[in-house]
Amino acid sequence: MKQQQGTGTFPALFSMVNETIKAVEGMVQALLADEPGYFLVDVRIKPTNNVKVFLDGDHGIPIEKCVQVNRALYKQFEASGLFPGDDFSLEVSSPGLDEPLKLLRQYRKNIGRKVELLLQDGSKKEGRLLEVGEDGIIIEETRGKNKKKEVVNNTFLFDNIKTTKIQVVF
Repeated sequence: MKQQQGTGTFPALFSMVNETIKAVEGMVQALLADEPGYFLVDVRIKPTNNVKVFLDGDHGIPIEKCVQVNRALYKQFEASGLFPGDDFSLEVSSPGLDEPLKLLRQYRKNIGRKVELLLQDGSKKEGRLLEVGEDGIIIEETRGKNKKKEVVNNTFLFDNIKTTKIQVVF
């Protein structure tokens, strides 16, 4: 009985997806080049060619801007032949509150907001984002209640942070 050897399809597919993501990133960067207040956060492509582009801005990003980028990007996809047979779907949005912060620029625009950190060791920390540096952040944690209430500033290096999410306070 002849054994079938791996054909290397997975690495080739992974490489193709990475190349496609890089091409999409380039297209988005070009569309945003004249508007430095907006920036690309992430591009994700599912095996079904569902392309998700996440944009943000230093002061947020209006839905109209997402729609404008979506329309321009859609036309570029069709013209480029990036997806054979135009077999793709495209979503352009801002990252939702359930999406972790990825870029230094996102951290900086959220100074003053409450955040939840998931650290590399699995522990969680919550507090108000006070400062953002090149290597890490400082959050203000409140411990205890009433007369035993204590406010402590803690520094966390980005290397020790797995994810940072904005917390909604009502």
